[in-house]
Amino acid sequence: MANESYGPADPVQAPLVTELPADDQSLSVQRRVFNMAWPVISENFLQTMLGIVDMLMVARLGAAAIAGVGSAQQVMFFLISALSALSVGSSVLVAQAVGARKFGDASIFARQSLVWSVCFSIPLAIAGYLASGAIMSVFGLEPEVAKIGTEYLQVTMATVVVLILLFIGGGALRGAGDSRTPMQVTALANVVNVVLSYALIFGAWGFPEMGVVGSAWGTFYSRALAVVLLFAVMWKGRGGVSIRGRLGWFPQFRVARSVLNIGIPAALEQMLTMGGFFVLTILVARLGTITLAAHRIAFNALSLSFLPGIGFGVAATALVGQSLGARRLDEGHLATRIATFWSVMWMSGMGALIFIFAPQIISLYSTDPEVIAVGTAGMRVVALAQPFWGVLFVQSGALRGLGNTRLPLRVNTVGIWAAVTISWILIETVGGGLAAVWGAFLITAPITSTLLWWRFRQEVKAEPVAVALSAAD
Repeated sequence: MANESYGPADPVQAPLVTELPADDQSLSVQRRVFNMAWPVISENFLQTMLGIVDMLMVARLGAAAIAGVGSAQQVMFFLISALSALSVGSSVLVAQAVGARKFGDASIFARQSLVWSVCFSIPLAIAGYLASGAIMSVFGLEPEVAKIGTEYLQVTMATVVVLILLFIGGGALRGAGDSRTPMQVTALANVVNVVLSYALIFGAWGFPEMGVVGSAWGTFYSRALAVVLLFAVMWKGRGGVSIRGRLGWFPQFRVARSVLNIGIPAALEQMLTMGGFFVLTILVARLGTITLAAHRIAFNALSLSFLPGIGFGVAATALVGQSLGARRLDEGHLATRIATFWSVMWMSGMGALIFIFAPQIISLYSTDPEVIAVGTAGMRVVALAQPFWGVLFVQSGALRGLGNTRLPLRVNTVGIWAAVTISWILIETVGGGLAAVWGAFLITAPITSTLLWWRFRQEVKAEPVAVALSAAD
């Protein structure tokens, strides 16, 4: 594909550091890792806080509202993962094209990802809206909880296109080396969300009182604003990548295949992983509304501890992808080692804080002594697995940067489903409640993280140039 002229755009940062002494090179790569990771961590923190703030407001409506909204959110996470193929595939291919300085190709990959996301998400939104009641019935919830979950799910499914566009646009920008813009628009969306959700839930400032559904609508409007701002930035251009121009807006199956060859395994991994958590939630729901509410609160709070791993994993994907495009996998390897170290450090610290302050964290959501006791036990167990997940996030991201999304698919999905199976066995045999459910991850996390770490080392050590040529083909 020929490069296009897009007019002025931000100059692309050189993805590589060459002709430097080893110590200087390490420091430079470390700066690039942090420059990429911290906005991603901040953005995901803001995204998580958006969900947490919504849950805190919904929690004022009672345990049934918590359980219903939490179950509906679990369904949304599962369905959104069906479209992650475009997000992961486009991010990796944009990064590789930028590393090779083929900015026209990178821009077309970005446009095609947006086009295909709309093509796929519209029928998914329609089907999900119509099937919301049937989907929620799978949980076996109490009637009041099921009704709340269904109403919330109908709104979020009907508006899922906006959320997907937000994710994919952010992924394309990160592939180009710009992780700050997605963070900034997410920050604005959070402020708008807090105001609108509160107003629509409780009927403040002249807005209609919509209860739980008001939270879903407030989130939609705030994300729609973020999409508009994100697209304005992408139109102007970042890192040599722009969606401005006539080429690449008509669906191209050839480009879609290139994106999906990388993205489909990543999407399947996310679907199977979320499917595992979906089944895990069903198992927890059988233990009663109190345990389900504690599970959702604990999962919401613990998601904060995953943010450093996710951020450094995204940084590894982008930097390894750029180094692959420029045929300098040694620097991608160095970036991955640095990202792994800091991911483990941060997640271990977060795990320690969660272990110590688990009761206080749970009490932010509920004052029910049973919910606090059950949630505290579960959080303290899973906090111990944080260092292993720190390794898993970064090594999975680095393998995706190489274009290898199949191994993370196999390892991570086997790991999550093994944990679900162990949880079921523990519940049926020794009991243990929520602590037993989360305890299963202490068995699987060390194994999966070690396998991913070993495989990335093998791929980079093998034949770097051959790997680059194979990925380019």
